[in-house]
Amino acid sequence: MFNFIPSIDRYIFRLVIVPMLGVFALAASLLTLDKMLRLFDFVAVEGGPVGVVFKMLATLIPEYASLAIPLGLLLGILFAFRKLATSSELDVMRAVGQSYGRLLRVPYIITFVLMAVNIALVFYIQPISRYTYEQLEYELRSGALGASIKVGEFTSLADRMALRIEESEDDGRELKGIFARVANDKGQVLSISAREGAFLATTDSPDTIILRLLDGTIVQDTGSQTPRVLTFTRHDLPIDLPQMEEFRTRGDAEREYILPELLSVGWSQEEPEIKRAASQASFNFRMVEVVMMLLMPLLAVALAIPPKRSTSALGVFVSIVMVVSYHKVNEYGEDIAALGRIDPFFALWVPFAVFAALIGWMYYRVAFVPGGQAIGALENIFAKLAKWIGRLFGRGRREAHLAPAE
Repeated sequence: MFNFIPSIDRYIFRLVIVPMLGVFALAASLLTLDKMLRLFDFVAVEGGPVGVVFKMLATLIPEYASLAIPLGLLLGILFAFRKLATSSELDVMRAVGQSYGRLLRVPYIITFVLMAVNIALVFYIQPISRYTYEQLEYELRSGALGASIKVGEFTSLADRMALRIEESEDDGRELKGIFARVANDKGQVLSISAREGAFLATTDSPDTIILRLLDGTIVQDTGSQTPRVLTFTRHDLPIDLPQMEEFRTRGDAEREYILPELLSVGWSQEEPEIKRAASQASFNFRMVEVVMMLLMPLLAVALAIPPKRSTSALGVFVSIVMVVSYHKVNEYGEDIAALGRIDPFFALWVPFAVFAALIGWMYYRVAFVPGGQAIGALENIFAKLAKWIGRLFGRGRREAHLAPAE
């Protein structure tokens, strides 16, 4: 089916795609697991249902994907060319006239596809999903998602009502050891205890739920006479739910704006200057994060090829450090530009120009300088350090072996 595609391109595609997908999965898993633990703690404290954790994680996937895509692209190409270099296949390809530009044809096709995906993520999908995350968090804090009663603690359900549950079974459907204290406008206080009970929804009033109590006692204190004590086998206690305020509209922060909104706010003379600066900073930040992907194939090739007769993986470490550091520089540039301290264009595109010049020089050293190395000095230092550590541990093992037994 794909015989019209040259075999060398199909081969490079297979070498790139497997580690790239692996890095995607690994990065997304690590980011998701870290956030999942914090969300479980947050939901447990707020008393919300467990299912909301996975809804909130789903809204964060676009944000994590926009971070994982450039890193996966970089390491996928890097591992592919590293395999070609360490197996001497790259030397054969170069000997038959295949330039680095020709070998990067497929990686750049993959890059353009992933750039389109990243543009859709950062300019459209990610702002909407971020707003949805904030809405879920608000509803969880306010109780709109069905926050549960905390077992063993007094919970205020209304201004004049407190409730305590000793045990909860079947996901809160069965309550045992119930104590409620209810006060009214006339100063009367009802102290209610029951063996068990359950919450029931009402069809006529969605703002009211019924707490059905079984086998209990009511002590009515009117404040002016001896309290009355009543026993019951079943008693329905209506509870008015608090009114939930509607969540704010999207656009409280610039990261919630999609592309047309960013352009409209950032270049509108009717908006305050600080708001325009923040919108322009967000727009330029997203743009440099996308355009930066064009440099990933060049950086990958520059760092993938170790010195001859060496299997050093220093380039992998350096590539991750460079990309993560550059991302942090962009975040700092966006922050100071949003405050109006510097023009957003200079805050974000000047570091990009420096980063691009550095990668261009590194690629030139590898592709056009015979025997050139992008990080040759670092490779020499790393090799000497590895030999020194090896001799140090080797000497320690010999001394331990020669030491007389006591």
